Amino acid sequence: MVSKNKKMLRNNHMAVLKEKTFMEKFSDSKYLFLLIAPTIIYFILFHYLPLWGILISLQDYSAFKGFWDSPWVGFKHFSLFFSHPGFFRLIRNTFLLSFYTLLWDFPAPIIFALTLNEVNSLRVKKFVQTVSYIPHFISTVVVVGMVTMFLSPSRGVINVVLENIGYDKVNFMADARYFRTIYVVSDVWQGMGWGAIVYLAALSNIDPALYEAAIIDGANKFKRIIHITLPCIAPTIITLFLLRTGRLLSVGFEKVYLIQKPITYETSDVINTYVFRQGLVSGNFSYASAVGLFNSVANLLFLIISNYLSKRYSETSLW
Repeated sequence: MVSKNKKMLRNNHMAVLKEKTFMEKFSDSKYLFLLIAPTIIYFILFHYLPLWGILISLQDYSAFKGFWDSPWVGFKHFSLFFSHPGFFRLIRNTFLLSFYTLLWDFPAPIIFALTLNEVNSLRVKKFVQTVSYIPHFISTVVVVGMVTMFLSPSRGVINVVLENIGYDKVNFMADARYFRTIYVVSDVWQGMGWGAIVYLAALSNIDPALYEAAIIDGANKFKRIIHITLPCIAPTIITLFLLRTGRLLSVGFEKVYLIQKPITYETSDVINTYVFRQGLVSGNFSYASAVGLFNSVANLLFLIISNYLSKRYSETSLW
C-alpha cells in the first residue's frame, strides 16, 4: 500500500512538472538564457536577417531602383558565372588552397597538443603554450607585413640566407608558384597554438588509470598515444574536422587579398576575392550575390556529405 502511494505521488509530481508553461520554464532558466542572449542577438542581426539579401542574386539589382523595383531575371547570373572562362580556375584555386590548408593546418594543433601533453615540466609547458598563443592575436595585416619583410627580394631573411649559400634571390611574393605555400605556412604558424587549446582540454579529460594500466602492460609512449590518447580524443577531432569541411570553399578573404597580386591570380584568385572585385569594386551586386550563394550552397553540401559519412562509419556526427 505504501509503495502504491509513493508511486502515485511520483506520478502526480511528474504531471505537475509537465504542466509547467513555457514562461514558467523560461523563468526557471532565465539566467542561462541571459548568458546566451548576446550570442543569439548577434546571429539574428548579422547572420539571419541579412539572408533576405540573397534574393538580389535573382535580380538585376540597382541601388537607385531599390530592392522592390529592380527587375527579376531568375538564374541569369548563375548561368553567367558557370559559363565564365575563369570558373574552373576559381573553383580549382579555392579548393586546392582550402584543401592544402586542411591537410597541414588541421593536424598541426593535434600533433602540437600531443607533444605538449608529454612535457612533464609545468613551467615549460605554460611558457610554450603562451608563446604559441601569441600569433593568433596578431592582426592579419601585421602577419602579412611580416611575411612580406621576411620574403623581400632585397633584404628579406630568406633571400639573404639563399644568397649566402650560393642560390639566386627569389621574389616569392610575385611568383604564383609560391602563393599557396606562403598562405598555408603562415596560417599554420598563426593558428597552431590557439587551435591546440581544444585538444589540450580533451586530453585533460582522459582517465589517468588508462595510462597506468597500459604502463603495467608494458606499453611505451608511442603505443599509449596510438591506443589510448587518440581514441579518447577522436570524437573531438571528428567534430572539428566536420566543421572544417563545411568551410572547404570558404578560404579566408583578408589574408588572400593582402598577399595576392594581379601577377599571381593564376593560383591566388579565389571565389571570395572574385566576389569582392565583382561586388564592391565593379558594382555588380547581383552577380556577386549569385557567386556567393553558390559558394555557400557548395559548402553546405560538403558538410552534409561529411556528416553522413562520419555518422555511418563512426559514432560521432553533428546531428
